[in-house]
Amino acid sequence: MENQIEEQVFNNKNLLNYSFANSYESCQFTNCNFSTGNLKGILFIDCEFEECDLSNVNLDHTSFQNCNFKACKMMGLLFNNCEPFAFSISVNQCILNHSSFFGMKLNKTLFHNSKLMEVDFSSADLSHSKFLNSDLSGAVFQNTNLTKADFSGAQNYNIDPENNKLKGGKFSVDQVSGLLNKYQIIID
Repeated sequence: MENQIEEQVFNNKNLLNYSFANSYESCQFTNCNFSTGNLKGILFIDCEFEECDLSNVNLDHTSFQNCNFKACKMMGLLFNNCEPFAFSISVNQCILNHSSFFGMKLNKTLFHNSKLMEVDFSSADLSHSKFLNSDLSGAVFQNTNLTKADFSGAQNYNIDPENNKLKGGKFSVDQVSGLLNKYQIIID
């Protein structure tokens, strides 16, 4: 097993039983299957993941630093088990249903055109983050810092303004009812 791999491209690989190096820097993973595998303790820096399946992968002490995910299937991931130091991801056109970011520092994170159904964002710092055109059906926001977060085009969210920090948040007028659900009022 190599300690570090740099600037390699992995295409169409089944990485389920792959023997991973300790770290990957500036690598690109395209159409790779990590599903139900083990990424425990691995460091990814400036890596790109496109059209990969990372569903139900073990992320204990995994580190993602400035990593981008595009069109990936990432269901059931416990990101809150990742190393918090320098954690930074962006997500575009991905499916992250049933994942957890509980208690994480995610300020300035981009979630774009993604499905975030039943994702746990409780106690997370999502200040200045963007949820552009994303589906947040059943997502949990409890004691979450959403200061200056941008929900433009986001759908199906249910956020209690009394239990979350929303100052300076941006919401589309046609979905603003997601801030009022707890009051059981009718909006025409």
